[in-house]
Amino acid sequence: MVNYVLFETAFGYALFERLQSEEIGAKLEQIQESVEDLVKFGKIVKLKAFAPFKNAVHALENANDISEGVVNDHLKAFLEMNLPKPGKKKKRSVNIVLGVVDKSLAGSIKSELGYECETSELVLELVRGIRLHSDKLLSQVKDSELEKGQLGLGHSYSRAKVKFNVNRADNMIIQAISLLDQLDKDVNTFSMRVREWYSWHFPELIKIVSDNYQYAKLAKFIKNKSELTEESMDGLMEIIGDESKAKQILDAAKASMGTDISVLDMININCFADRVIDLANYRKQMYEYLLSKMQKIAPNLSALIGEVVAARLIAHAGSLTNLSKYPASTVQILGAEKALFRALKTKGNTPKYGLLYHSSFIGRAGAKNKGRISRFLANKCTIASRIDCFIDKPTSKYGEALKNQVEERLGFYEHGTAVSKNMEVINKKHKSLKSNEKASKSPTKKKKKNDSPKSDKKDKKVTFVLQVPSELEKVVDQEIPKSGKKKDVKGEESPKSKKKDKK
Repeated sequence: MVNYVLFETAFGYALFERLQSEEIGAKLEQIQESVEDLVKFGKIVKLKAFAPFKNAVHALENANDISEGVVNDHLKAFLEMNLPKPGKKKKRSVNIVLGVVDKSLAGSIKSELGYECETSELVLELVRGIRLHSDKLLSQVKDSELEKGQLGLGHSYSRAKVKFNVNRADNMIIQAISLLDQLDKDVNTFSMRVREWYSWHFPELIKIVSDNYQYAKLAKFIKNKSELTEESMDGLMEIIGDESKAKQILDAAKASMGTDISVLDMININCFADRVIDLANYRKQMYEYLLSKMQKIAPNLSALIGEVVAARLIAHAGSLTNLSKYPASTVQILGAEKALFRALKTKGNTPKYGLLYHSSFIGRAGAKNKGRISRFLANKCTIASRIDCFIDKPTSKYGEALKNQVEERLGFYEHGTAVSKNMEVINKKHKSLKSNEKASKSPTKKKKKNDSPKSDKKDKKVTFVLQVPSELEKVVDQEIPKSGKKKDVKGEESPKSKKKDKK
């Protein structure tokens, strides 16, 4: 039986006591009926304590802790102060049961404070009634202030969550690869529509030109086939790039079996061909954007299996972080979930590969070795994704080393050549990257040493000793006796020689 209910607001924590009575609030149906009426609901619950937050920052911290199921010091002190301590003796007739909405928070309260918590429908109805009549039950907070506080806390909490998602740039990759797939479908569908539409006027053009993009450009350039002359040969050459095909188009236009077409129909065909050309150009731009984005976010995975396949893996996993958490066995069958569950249901053979089938390595492997190479490639993909997810400075060197390992594995299956180990390859590449960083920093240090003022002083001293005037040399030669005692230029003995004479 629930004795107390914890209610979280934008201004603080509120603890409501449920009135223990056999007649009032005993069943869920009675509570549901009395929720709308304040008089009836006031006989079920009563405010016992309220602990306000210090400021908006404190409220945001508590909201984040509640969402993560963490019992912070503020909530812990509030519950310990206002709830009776849980007794371990069986003689106690009343057991304390706290009603909490969040299940994770209820588990944390039970593990840290020892209070029994309940998250049943009865608790939800009680909280619904408290929220409905919060302006009357919470006399410490005004109605207008409560609405403003809820609005401000909601904005700050949502802003923090959105910022967290924005910093994960792999969301852009997911959207880009999804849009690229959709553009491929749309361009293909619209190109087939242009072919069918324009073939009524010029049916021979389909057999000469097979590319959809070139066909749409030619339909826009030719328009009416009767107006096509030898002067338009240069324009055909720019679109196709083949002189023989351009001559075939000219000859086919002269002897075409197509029907005549009105000006209005031709205008509609040209407008639709423009749309197809624009979509195809936008598809190229999106593909270049995806390549550049993958080089910044997942360079090692892109170097291993290619940008498009790597982007599909990230999109299927949901994020690069989720992909890095997957084991190699899961990465191997990503994209083949239907076949996997069908095989488990029918107790048949499970699939060997999913999205990794589109990589070049599996196509190059033999029929017997496709499953082996897919397993090996999935292992390398997990390593590359973890490096990309947690590395500070993005680099594609590790991905290139892993790609060489896959090449060695293919050679092992064909010729039996030895394969290098993971630890050796990664450590070798790590040492080479460190040495390159040191080499790039070392020239600047040497220049600083050469340009230091100490070195200049040494050079000045050396030049002073070497460049002695000739007159000074003569004086020094005269004053130095044979005994080796050095004298100054004026004829006085040095202090060292005086000390020796005294001795």
